[in-house]
Formats: sequence, C-alpha cells, structure tokens
Amino acid sequence: MKTKILSGALILAATGLGGVAQADSFTLWVRSDGSEFMPKLVEAFNAKGEHEAQLQIVPVNELVQKYAIAAAGGSAPDALSLDLIYTPAFAAAGQLKDITDLVESLPYRDALSPAHMSVGTYDGRIYGLPFSADASVLLWNKDLYRAAGLDPEQGPTTWAEIREDAEAIAALGDDTYGFYFSGSCGGCNVFTFTPLIWASGGDIFADEGKTATLASPEVREAIDFYRGMVQAGIVPAGAQTDTGANFFAAFANGNIGISPSGSFAIGALNNQYPDLDYGVALLPGKEGGASSFAGGDNFVVSQDTENLEPIKAFLEFAYSVEGQTILANNGSLPVRADVAAEALEGLDARNLVSAEAMTVGRTPYSVVFNDLINSSNGPWATTLNRAFFAEDDAVVDEAVEEGQEEMQSIIDAAG
Repeated sequence: MKTKILSGALILAATGLGGVAQADSFTLWVRSDGSEFMPKLVEAFNAKGEHEAQLQIVPVNELVQKYAIAAAGGSAPDALSLDLIYTPAFAAAGQLKDITDLVESLPYRDALSPAHMSVGTYDGRIYGLPFSADASVLLWNKDLYRAAGLDPEQGPTTWAEIREDAEAIAALGDDTYGFYFSGSCGGCNVFTFTPLIWASGGDIFADEGKTATLASPEVREAIDFYRGMVQAGIVPAGAQTDTGANFFAAFANGNIGISPSGSFAIGALNNQYPDLDYGVALLPGKEGGASSFAGGDNFVVSQDTENLEPIKAFLEFAYSVEGQTILANNGSLPVRADVAAEALEGLDARNLVSAEAMTVGRTPYSVVFNDLINSSNGPWATTLNRAFFAEDDAVVDEAVEEGQEEMQSIIDAAG
C-alpha cells in the first residue's frame, strides 16, 4: 500500500545520494531542522575512525518527497533521520527495514522515548528508533505576571488557571494579551493543542489511527476553551490568520502572557531575547495532569540496505552518554530517559521541564498524517480555525461534524 505522500515516487525521476557506501560506511540523510546537531554528531562518530557516516542535509520541505522518489528508484540512502510522524506511512509502503530484533536487543530499550516508539511500529514490527526530540510545553512571561499581580514563579496547571492568568494579563492593556496560538496552522495546533486533549482523557484518533474522534466531548471541550479566550478578547485578532509565521515570534515580542510552544524555544529565546524573563511548564489537562506532543525524528533504515554494521555502530554512539550530550548541546532533547539528566547537565534548567514532558509525550499515529493534519486545507486545520473563531455554537457544531466526516473519509480511503 502506498499513501498519498508517496504516490509521486512512481512518476518522478529518482534523485539524491544512493546506498553506495563502502562496507565500513553508510549514507545518511537528515532534514535541515537537524543541521545543528547532526553534523556535530557525525563528526564525533567519524573521528573515532572505525566507521564513517556520509551525511547529506536535505531541506525540510523536500525530504519526504525526495526520500520517496529515491526509495522507489533504488537510490535511497542507507539510513534516514525522518520526521517521526511519517514512519508509519513509509513502513506501510514497504520502504523501511524491519529492525525489531536490533531494537529488542538494546539494553536501554525501555528507556527510549515511548512516543517515538509508538509511531516507529507498524503491523506489530519496529521500523523506527527514537533519534532526536522536541516536546511541546507552555511558556509564560514572568514580567507580565508580576505586572498583573500574579506569582511569576508559578505557571498555570489547569485550563481554569490559564484562563484566569490570561485575563489578568490582558487587563493590563497597552496592546498586551493573555494568550496566543497560531490559529491557522494545523501542524502548530497538533503540537500544542492536542496535548490539552490528551491530558484530559481524550484523543483525536482511535484504533491505531483508523478512527477519527474529532467529534468527541473531550475535543469539543478543548475547542470551547480556546474559543472562550478568543471571544473574551484575551487572544489578539492576528492569531486567526497566523499560519505559523508568529508561532515563536508572538511570545518573544514580550506582550503575550502565556503561549504553548516547543522546547526549541528555550534555546532560541535565550540566544535571541536574553532579557525576556520566562517560565516553562507542562501543558495541562482541564483539571490537571499533563501531556506533550513528542516531536522530532525517528532513525529508519532503508529496506534494501546491507551496510548494517556501521549503522549499528552509529546508533550505539548516538545513544551513548556522549552522543546524547552532543544532541542536548545542539538543540535536541535526549531520547534516552535514563541518561537525560546527565546529558542536560550544565544547560538551562528549564530544559529539564522539556525532558519531563517527553516522559508524558505522545505522537498521533496515522499513515495519512500529512493529509489529515499538516495540510493547510486538511480537515484538522480547517475545522479548528472555523471553530476557534466562530461567533455562535451552530458554526462550531457544523465545523466539527464536517471535519469528523472528512477525516474519516481520508482514513478509510487509505485502507
């Protein structure tokens, strides 16, 4: 079975590096999001002199199609650091090697990110291993908390606390708002909005991605939570049309009290906005608890790859304390929970909150994730935008009902 994101591979010419590495080396691709940590990791691995990883960095928006084309044309790299959400689709298409035996032999198997492992599994077999990680978290502006008479060291732990704190900050006026989210960005909202649903006992999929649950009570409550803040004027009007361009910048500007974001924001804020005083918390459920979207990459091996020994050696290095520390120092959270604190030692302590988020992190499972969630015209993005900014309940009802039907139709069509 080939999903829609892979169909172009049948009609386009193959491009890119192929699996032509020598016996003690292997070819490796990574999306440009990993251009900070992967070259440093590869350099340290190659410096040991036993094996060699031949790295190619591919623009983030081109990697999925480029790999699909290369795999169909017999010129795929030996291995790939792949956005974890696409692992089921490529496994279903028969383009990844079954690495179950390798995974089960790892002594730290149970310490690896469970969210990455969940989408690395297809039809009961393992095709992807956790490699790099980014968790969604909640940010709050401590200066605005002080100005509003709130405790700057205590972030919100329930939806009600988010609303109350956001209202107090919005009341400051002067173009200050209590809450922000990118209202027209499907990827942004699955990353930061879905954890609110998970932490409240709900989900957007069931039956291993075969059933859409967009019309569930838990999803509707979360929609109403966001919509209530929009209607109260707590959220700036520009959020409605933000396709993700201001996902990070809005909070960084200093006039937003609370915003869901990603662990990547810690390094970015520290480097680019060193005077911004902010806190990091877990994304809460309605009555408490917490969850997170565990993002990042899975390490996958192409189906026809024979250079397994250097690949195993590279994974062993990447999972070592040295390898996990290199990742942590260059923008990725560790994916081994048992060495996370050691790998993050000496870094901003707020990274430990992100590491904790990984332990409660989840990743939606679907072989048609791109069509359902990431597509700007897909049912997830369209439904949420209509519902968040709807003026009356009838519009919300219609948006959710139509979104549920479209989601299920896309899932059913994929088989």
